[in-house]
This record gives sequence, structure tokens and C-alpha cells, in this order.
Amino acid sequence: MTTSPSERGVSLGMPELPAPAYPDDVRARLETDAREIIARYPDSRSALLPLLHLVQAEEGHVTRTGMQFCADVLGLTTAEVTAVATFYTMYRRRPSGDYQVGVCTNTLCAVMGGDAIFSELQEHLGVGNGETTDDGKVTLEHIECNAACDFAPVVMVNWEFFDNQTPDTAKRLVDDLRAGRPVEPTRGAPLCTFKETARILAGFPDERPGAVEASGGAGPASLVGLRLARGETAPARVVHPREGSSQDGDGAPQDRGAPEPSPSEHPSSHDAPQDTSASDPAHPAGPAAEEGE
Repeated sequence: MTTSPSERGVSLGMPELPAPAYPDDVRARLETDAREIIARYPDSRSALLPLLHLVQAEEGHVTRTGMQFCADVLGLTTAEVTAVATFYTMYRRRPSGDYQVGVCTNTLCAVMGGDAIFSELQEHLGVGNGETTDDGKVTLEHIECNAACDFAPVVMVNWEFFDNQTPDTAKRLVDDLRAGRPVEPTRGAPLCTFKETARILAGFPDERPGAVEASGGAGPASLVGLRLARGETAPARVVHPREGSSQDGDGAPQDRGAPEPSPSEHPSSHDAPQDTSASDPAHPAGPAAEEGE
């Protein structure tokens, strides 16, 4: 039995017109930046990934015009560029917000409350996965892993960490972003817009005062294993014994007090339980409903 093209969902209409070109001044500026990027690599086609970030920094997402530009300066076909741009999720294929809010819904974050956070943010913002608020400020998406399991559940905004989140703190976060109020990541560099982030990812320096100095790596909880491997003394656990007491080897309670973490300590949610959606009766960490339900 055969099926017609329409039944197979195949369009036999006119082919898509070529992508429009950038204005002359924009193309000249991008070509200058592109030459700088390409010069870093012995093989020019290796520059494709940062070049895609460069064109994303121009328009906020990777357009057909941007892909054509990358193909032109690298001597590639648009099919080769499209294959890469559609493979990596960091490249947006449609207009998106100034702030990409990604909620980790992978196993640990989901168990600790990530599913509940994502579900409530969808309702609070009135958008689905990958959609943008009407004001163009926030694009919400669920992502598979933020590589920050020690601080689950984790939300990222333009790839900066916001650790140990709850549905309430996440809703306050997106409200502040939409209102233009200052927002500080838990660790790392100060927050900037998605276009600015894309230019940094293209390999250009972050010229904001103090931004480089503020950049940081993993939090203390993530580095415990490394310190032990180096033979360094293990840091004191910051879990407070119940009612300020602990038990000796015979089970007898002893009042040893509780070590107070330093003001700079950023404990893991597993070492020092936070108020997460997993521990908040008002926001149980159950699985989020499927989209459309």
C-alpha cells in the first residue's frame, strides 16, 4: 500500500528562499571578529563552534543568516553548519529571552525537587519548556544535568549557578529577572544577558569590571574528594547534631557542640540540609506533570 506525499507529511511546495544577508556594517564587524576566532585554529573548520556562539551573540539565537555567514567564512556548506547547530542544545534555533533559565531535572536534582521547581515555574511564568515570556525576558527550559549535584536542586541562568533552590526561591528569581532587579549567582561571575554570555563563549574576554576576578570553580562540597586525595585534612562536617548533642561509641549522648561553618562556607544540600522542595510539605518533590496536562 502506498501513501501520498501529503499523507506522509511531505511538502512539495516552493523551496525555501536563501537566507537574507546581514547588513553591510554588521557583516563587516562580524567578519573582523570571525578572523580573530579562525586564527586560533590550525584548521579553519575547527572554529565553527565559537563562530556559532558569535552569531548567536548578534541576534540572540542562531538564525539561517548566521549559519550562512558561518558557512561563507569557513568555506563549508550550509548543511554542514546546520548539522552542528542543530546537534548542540546551547545553540538556540528560535528567538529567546535575555535570561535562559534552566532547571535540572536529571535524577538527583529531580529527587531533591527539580521536577517540582520546573512544574511551578511553568505555571508561574505561563510558558512551556523552551518557551519565552511575553516580555522577552525569560526563556524556561529543563536540562539534563548542571554538573552541580552536590548543590541539588540547581537552576542555571545563562549558565551561572543558583544552588539549593526551592519552588519559592526560583519564582522570586525569575520575578527579579523580569523586573530588572539585581540578581547574584550562588558562585561564579556576575550575571549578564544571554547575548553577552554567547560572546564570552565565542572566546572574547569578559570586559565587565570585576567579572573575571569574581569567576570561580566548584564549590567546597565538590572539592572534598580532591582535598582528601591530596592528603589534606578533611573539613569538619557542618551537620548540626540534634539538639546540640551526639553519642559516643556506647551510645551515650555527649554534648560536644556543633562546629559552626565559616561565613564563606557554602555547604552542600547533602551536608547541611537546606529548605528544598524535598523537605517542604507545601511543595512535595513529586514528578512534574507532562506538558499539556
